[in-house]
Amino acid sequence: MIDFIKRQVSLLNYKFSFIKKSFGTNPFKLLDIGAGNHSASKTKFIFPHCKYFGVDLDKNYNNDQKDFDAAEIFYELNLTDLNYAAIPDKGFDFIRMTHVIEHLHNGEEVLIHLLPKLKEYGFMYLEYPGLKSTKLPSMYGSLNFYDDPSHVRIYSIAELNEILEQHGCKVLKSGIRRNTWNIIAMPARIIASLISTGKIQGNIFWDILGFAEYIYVQKKSDDPHESSLV
Repeated sequence: MIDFIKRQVSLLNYKFSFIKKSFGTNPFKLLDIGAGNHSASKTKFIFPHCKYFGVDLDKNYNNDQKDFDAAEIFYELNLTDLNYAAIPDKGFDFIRMTHVIEHLHNGEEVLIHLLPKLKEYGFMYLEYPGLKSTKLPSMYGSLNFYDDPSHVRIYSIAELNEILEQHGCKVLKSGIRRNTWNIIAMPARIIASLISTGKIQGNIFWDILGFAEYIYVQKKSDDPHESSLV
């Protein structure tokens, strides 16, 4: 029962909810761009029939043996090099890229080079701090874009939507991330943050203040005479 409740709460997170929307409980192959912070074991806990493939500069970034066991393969790559030959083309049903592109000077080129890895009718989910994040107050754990010194570029929905549409994708949904559960749970999250770190984490306020933008797309068929499944 406890695991069931944990799964249901986790599914309120956009990066999981759009996977659920795409596949339900069916098996799928996920290419996770930015696979640190125990992403493999967290994803497999929620989607036990998922085949997880991670991409990161260093597979050991906040991962342990449980994560290595959960993943099929970890690809250790520098995304900015644009050399993804090790990753099979048309090999994945879903590409997830959350809070990665803002760390890349050439994020649009990275997207263009990743799209061939997606199967026809496969899905991609992007999430990143939007322009609004540059106008929010600075806070511990990042509330303003510039709180994180590794952030190098601001992207926009209009810019990324255009790139994705030009390269064979249909934009299904995009906007500012507003996770209702996170907003409702803010008082409890503030208390938990104070207990665990002695400080209030800036990311507690991301949803209510509109820190992040997201884009959810589906890749079209290579055959121009066929239409999308969605």
